[in-house]
Amino acid sequence: MSSTPVISRRAVLLGTVVLASLAGCGASKFKTYSGPRVSSVQVFKAKRRMYLLSEDQKVLRKYRIGLGGNPVGHKQFEGDSKTPEGTYIIDRRNPNSAYYLSLGISYPNSVDRAYAAAQGKKPGGDIFIHGEERKSSGRGRDWTAGCIAVKNREIEEIYAMVGNGTPIHIFR
Repeated sequence: MSSTPVISRRAVLLGTVVLASLAGCGASKFKTYSGPRVSSVQVFKAKRRMYLLSEDQKVLRKYRIGLGGNPVGHKQFEGDSKTPEGTYIIDRRNPNSAYYLSLGISYPNSVDRAYAAAQGKKPGGDIFIHGEERKSSGRGRDWTAGCIAVKNREIEEIYAMVGNGTPIHIFR
């Protein structure tokens, strides 16, 4: 009698199915970037454009963007659907975002909080650069609650290129 293990056809078939399904998982939303460091992000709301800049202020990448549903003016209060204006910092990352991937913007800052408090209101928060949500399809250009939206393939690139602590300048 042989001591060589016998592998059943079922085990071979199961192993083949598992390997085939793992091979299909090769497309990851997490990309790598090895180019020049992104030293700042600039957003021009009126032009619906966002730029990633290098240390020498060269544009590394540019994107068309969507904004809050009420894009004119600076975000001041929770629920106003405006995208903030001013200088903030990329301060967090969400790899499990409902909007594919997202990078947090440090809104509200102390000035934003003080202004809202003086008006007896909340400043809002949870402002991100993010990808798309299935439900956003067909909503038009400005559909977020105050965030900056790009296509999913673009947020993959941005997520890889922009680190926490990077300044973001948001202009009218």
